[in-house]
Amino acid sequence: MVDSLLARRRESLSPSYRLFYDDPLRPVRGEGVYLFEANGKACLDAYNNVVPAGHCHPRIVAAVAEQSAKLNTHTRYLHQTILDYADALLATFPVGLNRATFTCTGSEANDLAIRLARYVTGGTGIIVTENAYHGVSAATADISPSLGEAAPLGSHVRTVPAPTPGVDFTVGVDSAIKDLQRHGIKPALLVVDTIFSSDGVFADPPGFLAPAVETIHKAGGLFLADEVQPGFGRTGHTMWGFSRHGLVPDMVSLGKPMGNGYPAAGLVTQSHIIDEFGKNIRYFNTFGGNPVAMAAALETLRVIQDEKLMDNASTTGVYLMAELRARPSIQAVRGAGLFIGAELTDGALAARVVNNMRARGVLISSAGPAGNVLKIRPPLIFNREHADILLTALDGALADG
Repeated sequence: MVDSLLARRRESLSPSYRLFYDDPLRPVRGEGVYLFEANGKACLDAYNNVVPAGHCHPRIVAAVAEQSAKLNTHTRYLHQTILDYADALLATFPVGLNRATFTCTGSEANDLAIRLARYVTGGTGIIVTENAYHGVSAATADISPSLGEAAPLGSHVRTVPAPTPGVDFTVGVDSAIKDLQRHGIKPALLVVDTIFSSDGVFADPPGFLAPAVETIHKAGGLFLADEVQPGFGRTGHTMWGFSRHGLVPDMVSLGKPMGNGYPAAGLVTQSHIIDEFGKNIRYFNTFGGNPVAMAAALETLRVIQDEKLMDNASTTGVYLMAELRARPSIQAVRGAGLFIGAELTDGALAARVVNNMRARGVLISSAGPAGNVLKIRPPLIFNREHADILLTALDGALADG
């Protein structure tokens, strides 16, 4: 069956699509922290941050089904759920971040942020990290070096080193600003995934982002916190990754986890950033902010809060990171909450470990420029029992080499 599906995939789908694992996963059902294959095998999901409340959470499934059975239109009609969600969402942000625009994907949210930054600042220059990923639209692919050399960056883009130990991130941002200015390009935007996930996961020390944000502001640019991956409680105790750095972004992009599997994303901004743009330029997204998406997003946010998933992310993350650090084969462990990077010696070893763990029924992936960082980011209901299952599988995979 798998060979047949692979053949059909090659014939029917774009070759741009990629599959995980040497032995591709074919899940037919999801429940909680598990994905189930067609043969009934349960795989512990320690990778999918798209479902913070776990696969097929009954409350969120019910909210989507109920709204689907009533109405699904768009934001040009009055509807209460989008307002209820906007109020609940904005209440989780610092004062000042008080406008929400909803999209379907994080790429769309980041694309809109780029438009806003250029409108507000009059500049075009954008600064990102050396292995950043911010989307797949034309504008966001231009600022996503992790897509590879075949996807060239825009001439208005400058990259800076990720905040690895010994690297002063602010110095890199300042140098990038000066290089843009030297080439007659006015800086418009600094974009940071606040957990630096594709760069290899860098979370500490808390606060190191603030001076870099001050530097871009002094140059007349804005700061976009890309919370598509670290947001919605993943880093533990706080809803947003940027909060660990004691700063208030100009804009915050949201995505993957917002609807617990239903396509929902958005951009939260300070009012002075978007109000003039909104008065002069129409932004409309047929499916962004539709009633079903908002029902999914509202119930997802309520579940995260009601079930105290941020606290669970923190306590389970502390335990898992401590256990990972005790493994001599692991060079370094970085992260916050349930977004963890475990660095191995090289990418080939990491690839073997990822595939060996898949064979043992535990799903993770890898990240970093060399692909040598094991990326662990399970649903936020992942607890100590699940962590122990992961650790047992990891020990076996490391032993196999």
